[in-house]
Amino acid sequence: MNSEEEFYDAVTGFDSDNSSGDFSEANHKVAEMLDLDPHQSNRTGKHNGETEIQENGIKRHRTSLPAPMFSRSDFSVWSILKKCIGLELSKITMPIVFNEPLSFLQRITEYMEHIYLINKACSHADPLERMQAVAAFAVSAVASQWERTGKPFNPLLGETYELTREDLGFRFISEQVSHHPPISAFYSEGLNKDFIFHGSIYPKLKFWGKSIEAEPRGTITLELLKHNEAYTWTNPTCCVHNVIIGKLWLEQYGTVEIVNHSTGDKCVLNFKPCGLFGKELHRVEGYIQDKKKKLCVIYGKWTECLWCTDPTTYETYKKNEKRGGEQKKLKPSEDVIKSENDEADDMPDVQDTVQFIPGSKLLWRINCRPPNSSQMYNFTSFAVSLNELEKGMEAILAPTDCRLRPDIRNMENGNMDVASKEKERLEEKQRAARKERAKDEVEWHTRWFHQGTNPYTGTSDWLYSGGYFDRNFSDCPDIY
Repeated sequence: MNSEEEFYDAVTGFDSDNSSGDFSEANHKVAEMLDLDPHQSNRTGKHNGETEIQENGIKRHRTSLPAPMFSRSDFSVWSILKKCIGLELSKITMPIVFNEPLSFLQRITEYMEHIYLINKACSHADPLERMQAVAAFAVSAVASQWERTGKPFNPLLGETYELTREDLGFRFISEQVSHHPPISAFYSEGLNKDFIFHGSIYPKLKFWGKSIEAEPRGTITLELLKHNEAYTWTNPTCCVHNVIIGKLWLEQYGTVEIVNHSTGDKCVLNFKPCGLFGKELHRVEGYIQDKKKKLCVIYGKWTECLWCTDPTTYETYKKNEKRGGEQKKLKPSEDVIKSENDEADDMPDVQDTVQFIPGSKLLWRINCRPPNSSQMYNFTSFAVSLNELEKGMEAILAPTDCRLRPDIRNMENGNMDVASKEKERLEEKQRAARKERAKDEVEWHTRWFHQGTNPYTGTSDWLYSGGYFDRNFSDCPDIY
């Protein structure tokens, strides 16, 4: 039976504070093959879909998917799960209608949606401000999961995904390095050589009857090269509710500890469970401390925004709140987007937004989604662009890249029957290849990552071996 390490999530971005970077020889080659010269201005020209070159020479990415999502109203997750009680969730095969047209490797790439926060961290001279920006980046990484109840496609063993965004100043590569257990490894670097961001993700799944919980495994590492600093953390737990009946909804909870291995400073973030009446839904509270004391308090919602203030102000406000004092609630015009109050069975009633503490500093806010996002699997603008296959791209992509997967491509185009058949074909091909290796006693070798030790935590990790952007793909496996 196919391995469906489904429902495991990971997550996220994109802001006006983006920086562009230097370009390597390989990047110039890619730009030439795509007919996209990053240094040439006053050009216009459309490629596949809505992709075009703006007058300033920067590529404009598509703003919608080729076809709207299919309705899931006629399908029940419970009809599948009820047959699998007591079994490992990694063994469950789910109908394609519960997917979204992205691979999990592309879902990981959504970490980079709010890359401007990394740029801010790199630019700050004060280590406290750097930690604040890194904490905001860690929270923003799960923000795109809000209302994303479709599961990404499980990557095939050896599957890869690359993304170079000159406008945002980074390039990214990921690979599915293990099938049992499912492990996805990724590596990203700034085009200005100012940061390295890498990690591996392998969630542990639990089925609780009405919900599916994805407990995160794997270390996330961010290195700020200019400051000779490294930060590590692990994502919060993600839970999908109402898998039996009602409207699916997501919750993030658990403690995230971000460690600055150079200074010893820590940021402890508590993603709060919603509670009986939903009062704490989406809330995040925490603090940054050095080796002696708390330096600031962080609060907000992972679906909206994040603020920070000094500990004394925060404690005074909380004491006043308990006594029933006045509280100022932010309006959308005050840099926060109010949570949408969706009526649904067993879903907490969300009416309050973040309560503002006077004197607080805004660290991050979520991006507005496209107006048609609900017809596009609740994708952000960044997510909409991830599976875009532009003219000439097939010639330079690795043959294992997600964009070339026929099941995802057909689903994106609305061809659900073809997508389902292709998904079954690819899974069978993967099983046959695994049996053949076992028969010949041939061990699988990863191409772009190797198993090693995280230099900062001392724990097992998957590390980038290098060489991907040299574009020598002659020994890549045939997985499609």
